[in-house]
Amino acid sequence: MNTLLESQLIPMIDYPEKFRLDCKVAFVVGGLGLIGKEVSTAIASAGASTVVLDVNDNKWQEFENELQGKSYEVTFRHFDCSDMEQLDSSFLALTEEFGSPDVFINCSYPQTVDWSKSSFRSITLGTFQKNVENHMNSYVWLGRLVAEAIVKDEKSGSIVQFGSTYGIVGQDLTVYEGTDMHENMTYAAIKGGITNFTRLMASYYGQHNIRVNTLCPGGLEGHVAGKSDIQNPVFVQQYSNKVPLKRLGKAEDIAATALFLASDAASYITGATIMVDGGWTAI
Repeated sequence: MNTLLESQLIPMIDYPEKFRLDCKVAFVVGGLGLIGKEVSTAIASAGASTVVLDVNDNKWQEFENELQGKSYEVTFRHFDCSDMEQLDSSFLALTEEFGSPDVFINCSYPQTVDWSKSSFRSITLGTFQKNVENHMNSYVWLGRLVAEAIVKDEKSGSIVQFGSTYGIVGQDLTVYEGTDMHENMTYAAIKGGITNFTRLMASYYGQHNIRVNTLCPGGLEGHVAGKSDIQNPVFVQQYSNKVPLKRLGKAEDIAATALFLASDAASYITGATIMVDGGWTAI
């Protein structure tokens, strides 16, 4: 008969518990957007004290109404990540109020009013520079501010940056045929830059037990940035035909992955580029 001392017994791991974020503070930048609202909901549902950061104050009341009856701890603060001159002071104000975050997810999408004119043929240098400043530079600088705040407080943390399939591969122009849609050179440059900066952050801040990963969505159901609230059905069909799963993604597909990366379920994942694209980049 085999016997084991109690100290030799391997405890059973509570895997669902690994996805919980109880007693953690989470900041979600762009937390009221198409993806952001679902990410905010997912993170709050896992028990985190969730601070939703967004420029769209009007959407907060709508979101707050949707959360009625749920025991989520969710707070809203107006936050303009594209205001680079005020970014340091704005972030400092947040940490003075809430402390440094245990979880930081940046799903913001700052853009100029002429964002839809970012094709090779129609873009201007000024538009390109302004969007790089608003989008990529704000991601990079905020990522650094967050990581340094966590280090200062001698904590560990998880940072999730939002990239895109089109920061990894070139844009397939055939999915735009028969529509007024076109390639976006600025988007590819920005998202590619964010993805590699995330790798560098993971390399540097791993010594402080801070994980940094990039989440890359594929095409999603919902509005088209800078153009319309309605997806062109021709584009939807052509895009879906090229995806192994034969559909566009949904915001909740992305939010579930963000929750995984934020949680201890991903405790040994850092510097990764996680594709959530229905298989688009696999072929």
